[in-house]
Amino acid sequence: MERVGVLVHPTRPVRDALEVLQRWTDARGLGLVQIPTGGEPSVAPAGEVTACDLIAALGGDGTVLKALHAAGRTRTPVLGVAYGSLGVLTAVRKDELLAGLDRFAAGDWLARHLPALEIRAEQTVPAWAVNDLVLARRGSAQLEVEVSVQGELYVRAAGDGIVVATPLGSSAYSMAGGGPLLAPGTGAFVCTPLAMHGGCAPPLVVPQDREVTLQIHPGYGGFDLEIDGLRVDTQAQRFSIAIRGTYATLVALDDSSFGMPWLRERGLIGDSPRVAARSTRVERER
Repeated sequence: MERVGVLVHPTRPVRDALEVLQRWTDARGLGLVQIPTGGEPSVAPAGEVTACDLIAALGGDGTVLKALHAAGRTRTPVLGVAYGSLGVLTAVRKDELLAGLDRFAAGDWLARHLPALEIRAEQTVPAWAVNDLVLARRGSAQLEVEVSVQGELYVRAAGDGIVVATPLGSSAYSMAGGGPLLAPGTGAFVCTPLAMHGGCAPPLVVPQDREVTLQIHPGYGGFDLEIDGLRVDTQAQRFSIAIRGTYATLVALDDSSFGMPWLRERGLIGDSPRVAARSTRVERER
């Protein structure tokens, strides 16, 4: 290792983790640079992702997503540091950062190779989504979306919009809209219509070797486009979406951190009340 990059949350006080990171890099003779993404305070000399062996993202899942996109071209490993409870993308809490850094340096970590949605629109450069793309109506008018797979029409849906999600993102907005969970490593992505007004269009799971086309017919209010939670200005009304192999590399220290335990611990998955009550009774009797 020669250099570590850091990306910080724009408002959270991350000074304590920064001090840990600075002492750790100083003790090992490593450089520490900040990867600028816009809007965050200056905490270290600016540097390029291409020159870094590791990116430490201090804040939460949103900060980690920014770091993953910044490191997407080089696939530089990203270590997510949580301020609060662990998220799906963070590997350690702020008070565990030193141990996490030591484990990374010793090679005692797991590389999570994350796919991403490649999003193409007319006369624009491709965009990438690690979690999801959301097209949502603006105002009271419905948003009409024609969904096609490899040129074959699936549905013309009028409603609140649509979410297209990776397996990682399937536990977020897509699941809230009634979409299925895709287990980690599933070679597919999912399209979930939002509050469709009449008709029938269950969430569609699309194999990784297929492409989805979304043709938008907005109402008078227009529509909003969000990619990984960030609003994107666009005049396009036709989008082609496919999932691509390894887009970014995330540092993990627990092999179960991306699976069912995380969803259960946070209440996103819950047992049937009858089963849960029986389990509680058994535990009390013990």
